[in-house]
Amino acid sequence: MSIEHFNHTIDTWIADLQRYSIDDLRAKPSPTSWSMGQLYKHLISETQFYISRMKVCVLRNRNSNKEMTPEGKQMFHNNSFPDERLQGGPSNSKIPQPVNKEELVEEFMDLRRVMNESALSMKETVFNGKAKHPGLGYLNASEWLQFADMHMRHHLRQKKRIDEYLISSR
Repeated sequence: MSIEHFNHTIDTWIADLQRYSIDDLRAKPSPTSWSMGQLYKHLISETQFYISRMKVCVLRNRNSNKEMTPEGKQMFHNNSFPDERLQGGPSNSKIPQPVNKEELVEEFMDLRRVMNESALSMKETVFNGKAKHPGLGYLNASEWLQFADMHMRHHLRQKKRIDEYLISSR
């Protein structure tokens, strides 16, 4: 998995963001589902967490002998999440609506920049530590990068459902 794959995926999200008005970004298909803006905010928050884990991995060799769970190994072998709707944790209901579109564009551009800086530090480090993922066991920096890309690609399915709602509600 390379930074180029991640950049391609995040560039897709950034380019698509240009199509939405702030009203589009805040429209929710149902009271219990996310708006497109909340989906973008989720991706920002989660990817920031993945980057923080990458930084831990390149600073020391801690947990370098620990492994992923069998489910994690399968996901990484497939380079994708399972093709199913996953239920997030309770904190997912607290995802804020975006203040404006510019905020999302700026945060996504910043994510791209910081992820690229982190990928560069992966190449320059002598360490190969691992950091624990809440459900998949221990991942090294390269695996956190791959996971960030897989996570964004997984949410493209949800994005498509929200896009279909936005089209039908016009």
